[in-house]
Amino acid sequence: MTTELHSTTALAVENRRLRRRVQDLESMVLRLQADNDRLSAAARDDALSVEDLQPA
Repeated sequence: MTTELHSTTALAVENRRLRRRVQDLESMVLRLQADNDRLSAAARDDALSVEDLQPA
């Protein structure tokens, strides 16, 4: 019975650790998506500026 309780406790601890890791990774994905959106917008703005300098 003690081994079963230990296993259950260990699984609960591991489950909490994994849930926390998933939350961390989800947060990282959101930050990276926001950075990517910001960089994409900046690249589009730069591309438009270069095109504006080209002779018509």
